[in-house]
This record gives sequence, C-alpha cells and structure tokens, in this order.
Amino acid sequence: MFPKTKLWQLYILPLIVIGILLLQEQVGFAIESNEPFEKIAQETTSVQEVDPDMFEKVFVKKVVDGDTLILDSDQRVRFIGVDTPETVHPKKSMQCYGREASNKTKALLSDKWIYLEKDVSETDRYARLLRYIYLPDPNNPKEVIFINEYLIEYGYGTVITYPPDVKYHDKLVDAQRIAQKEKRGLWGECK
Repeated sequence: MFPKTKLWQLYILPLIVIGILLLQEQVGFAIESNEPFEKIAQETTSVQEVDPDMFEKVFVKKVVDGDTLILDSDQRVRFIGVDTPETVHPKKSMQCYGREASNKTKALLSDKWIYLEKDVSETDRYARLLRYIYLPDPNNPKEVIFINEYLIEYGYGTVITYPPDVKYHDKLVDAQRIAQKEKRGLWGECK
C-alpha cells in the first residue's frame, strides 16, 4: 500500500522544478550580459571600424524585446532591417525563439552606451526612431559590433525591409543566408 499523499505535496515538486529552471535562466543571462566585448567580437563577422563622430551616441535604459529599445531620453528605437520573434506584442502570443532573441539583445545592450545610425526615415508609424545599432568597444570606440547584422547572423531574427530604409539590406540578407544554411537560432529551432 502507498502512503497517503497530501494535496500540497503534489504541488511542491513542480514548483521547485520551475523555480530551479527560472534561476538557471537568470544566472545564464547575468553571465552572458557581462561577457566582454572582445569575446563577443571574436565570434562574429559583424565587427567594423567606424568613425564615432558619424553616429549619435546614446544610453540604453531598457530593452523591450529583440528589436526594440528605450533610451535614457525615453525615446523608443526600432532596429532597421531586423524582425525578431514577438515576446511582448499585445495581440500575439510569444513566438518561437522570441525569448532567446529578447534575452540576447538584453545581454548585449542593456545599460550600455551605443551608436545610432539613421537611414532615410526618422520614425515608423508608432513614432519609434528607426535606426541601425552599433555596440562600441569600451576600450576602442572605433571598433563596433553592428547589432542589426549580429542578430540576423545568429538567427535571432529575420530580414525585413521597408523602403526607403535599405542601406544595409544586402549585408543583412547575406548574414541571413549564412544563418539559414548553418541552421542557427530560429532557423534550427522553429518550424
């Protein structure tokens, strides 16, 4: 005969497992967000040399999701040419690889100084600034990671182009082809 199980005992194990999983995710995120620029730059082809004076330098107050941020000026910025899976859309459920894309953008850009580059359009229909995003090396401001390309290169998002903002369309498409071929990120995880 089995001992009598109390109802609360049936709930405690799943709650412990969920708590451990959430803790693992937070610890992993904390480690990833402290990754030095040099380590990130070694693993990507989206590193460039730039003239910092050609860009607007801003501070990221909050990352909303994989392709949208809020600056310390409270302006929202939408990444040009990149569409990451939804995580906070009011009319859509969380999409495949959305959490990973959002977490990667948070790890890369939260509480950091970045450069913004405008293409043609100033804002989108939601009054968000439309910009290309660059993460500068804190020790060498001329060396940057082109975040729009980085997200596509690792399969955190797909290319989406709205003319007239097409300056880096071909570069982003090339990065997407590589991600698809190598089944990186959403290309390997999502059906």
